[in-house]
Amino acid sequence: MRNPIVAGQFYPRDPKGLEIEISGYFENLEISQQNLFGAVIPHAGYMFSGPVAAYAFAQLPKADTYIILGPNHTGLGSAVAVSQDTWSTPLGDVQTDNDLGKSLAGTIMDIDETAHMYEHSIEVQLPFLQYRFGNEFKVLPICMGLQDKETALEAGNVISSAVQESDKKVVIIASSDFTHYEPENVALDTDKYLIESIQNMDVHEFYKRRVERSATACGYGPISAMLTSTKSLGGRKGKLLKYGTSADVTGDSSAVVGYAAIVIE
Repeated sequence: MRNPIVAGQFYPRDPKGLEIEISGYFENLEISQQNLFGAVIPHAGYMFSGPVAAYAFAQLPKADTYIILGPNHTGLGSAVAVSQDTWSTPLGDVQTDNDLGKSLAGTIMDIDETAHMYEHSIEVQLPFLQYRFGNEFKVLPICMGLQDKETALEAGNVISSAVQESDKKVVIIASSDFTHYEPENVALDTDKYLIESIQNMDVHEFYKRRVERSATACGYGPISAMLTSTKSLGGRKGKLLKYGTSADVTGDSSAVVGYAAIVIE
């Protein structure tokens, strides 16, 4: 069992309080199920990124499995690590798709729980999925310690092949924040430049622009793997639903973190 490690920090530990907080983020949004292949969703504390994340979750379709790719902030475990544990949150337990996970083992990916033990980037997505869909779905958490372009492309191709062979309805989520701790005007400019290449589903241009601007988006590998796999599965373009920064909450524009909700149509 993979127990929650940021409950009470990034989001409420109390189930009722957690549901109330999440419901507030959807208050003025129309919840619908679009025909989407994937999404980029932020993973900061809910008070900061929740209002942005909700825009993507409000449009996600119900799926058999949500593959969630997150960056490895801790440095622990395998370079690209698949979890097979059941994941627990204050809203209940979420089963992993062990069959799909096993089909990825022995490729560029390893089955390894160590990388997931203290990593928050995947955990924070689960209560939102539970709020939308109960516990009638499975997840496949994949933590990326290596985020170079070659690794991301290979991971994306492996995922798309496994999904095609599985004959399951799968949605692929890349968990990432954007610019970290830059003035808000810098963050807005840099993130707009990066997001444009995501909307065009151009992984090579995305890496080029990241280097050009020394961009600090933490989940660039997961984003690129998601783009690669969803493009193979029929995704045509990315659509930016919402962008915001931590200054929207704190009022401090001197050093912000950027958040974007982007879906793949």
